[in-house]
Amino acid sequence: MGEKVAAEGNDLADRERYRRKLHDCLEGLRRLLAEKRFDRPKNLMGLEIELNLAGADGRPRMLNSQVLERIASGDFQTELAQCNLEVNITPHRLSGRVLDQLAEELRTGLGYAERKSREVAARIVMIGILPTLNADDLTVASLSANDRYVLLNDQMRAARGEDFVIDIQGVERLITRSPSIAPEAACTSVQLHLQVTPGRFAAVWNAAQAIAAAQIAVGANSPFLFGRELWRESRPPVFQQATDTRAPELQAQGVRPRTWFGERWVDSAYDLFEENLRFFPPLLPLCGPQDPLRVLDEGGVPDLAELILHNGTIYRWNRPVYAVADGLPHLRVENRVLPAGPTVADVIANTAFYYGLVRALAEQPRPVWTRLPFTVAAANFDTACRHGIDATLRWPRPGRAGGLTEIPAVRLVQQELLPLAAAGLDAWGVEPADRDHYLGIIEARCARRANGASWQAAAFHHALRQGLPRDAALAAMTRRYSELMHTGEPVHTWPVPWAAGAAVVPAQRRTAAGGTVA
Repeated sequence: MGEKVAAEGNDLADRERYRRKLHDCLEGLRRLLAEKRFDRPKNLMGLEIELNLAGADGRPRMLNSQVLERIASGDFQTELAQCNLEVNITPHRLSGRVLDQLAEELRTGLGYAERKSREVAARIVMIGILPTLNADDLTVASLSANDRYVLLNDQMRAARGEDFVIDIQGVERLITRSPSIAPEAACTSVQLHLQVTPGRFAAVWNAAQAIAAAQIAVGANSPFLFGRELWRESRPPVFQQATDTRAPELQAQGVRPRTWFGERWVDSAYDLFEENLRFFPPLLPLCGPQDPLRVLDEGGVPDLAELILHNGTIYRWNRPVYAVADGLPHLRVENRVLPAGPTVADVIANTAFYYGLVRALAEQPRPVWTRLPFTVAAANFDTACRHGIDATLRWPRPGRAGGLTEIPAVRLVQQELLPLAAAGLDAWGVEPADRDHYLGIIEARCARRANGASWQAAAFHHALRQGLPRDAALAAMTRRYSELMHTGEPVHTWPVPWAAGAAVVPAQRRTAAGGTVA
């Protein structure tokens, strides 16, 4: 959720000054790009994972401050709610045995965090949405003790002017209201960062947008919220609605939501930052001391603090990032598509698939986004969120014929995207053993049509058939999930003796084209 800020009041003069500084920052970014002041390519990637805290009963535990005090490491930080943590992995160069190195660092860090959590009767659970959460668990009182969260909540409530409404029709329907943004905290994600040069930024961002649906299809892990079975990946609709500052009238007018897939392919990173200022009013009008244009005139590198703060309140699934390290500015694409979990092996497999695929697609002589309408990419994302590994997507036909075809996501991944991801990892210089092991996990999920969401749904319905009430079934499933997560074995290998016919899948599923297929 970003850095801490002081939760101080602000008036109209503060907002006007902040708006002026935002435009100065945008001009500073334009000048930096025009003057080619950015860092040289380093093939650096970074990884952040948001985590849940649960008790032995599978229920959430609001204890992140106590756990963080015991962990005592800057690698672990608070997240929005007191049942959340975030772990940050040091940036790595994408080459060699980087995937195994990441896996080992994650296993070590999470193992240590788990031991410290147990000192206060909590456990670490890596999952997109903790299935045992209920609406009473996520209120303003459950927000973490961080001034930024308090101020962000206050500003979003003021902008909306009424309760936030969550209304999702999935396998079941959920309708609930909240006077705060706290339901956003139900969503725990993996964030993948890739440092890129300005010249490569647009190609990498466009590629990441094009493959977001495939990422969700193979990696879905969030089928439940507040006791209801919803979409196979319910985080996107939950996040969008829990942060939606638009009153219904503004929604009807077509005002963009702050959680946003986007609406077009881009030509540069500047396009996205400029859209942020053009479409979204500032929520946190807090001005830093630096004058970005004066810093530039004096030959320095501005921090663009106001632009960074504003960017952090607009929740694109692929977000542009500007930062300064060792005195040099750089750009990153932050991929926010994936849910947390189920295991370290699964997280690294998803990571390998993403980094390999964006490298290969960004370097294609005829890029996929020149053949895939943006509206179709957005519809694919929605379809994959609804149906997970059972989704049917629209994708450019191979060869010269052109046009789009409807194809099951698993077939698209197996036949086209996995070979591209392998080629991309080769281009990064990743060792073949790492490449084959982690992409093999994605291949096995497709072959078995199994991911975290399908396992959760199957386990829940098995528990119901055993006679458990709904809440007890969700708790039993969550406890079993946690046990299997801590074994480290990837989710497609998890035992599901009840699998035949257990998962509830609608008789018809909607395709990205808007039709239905049996």
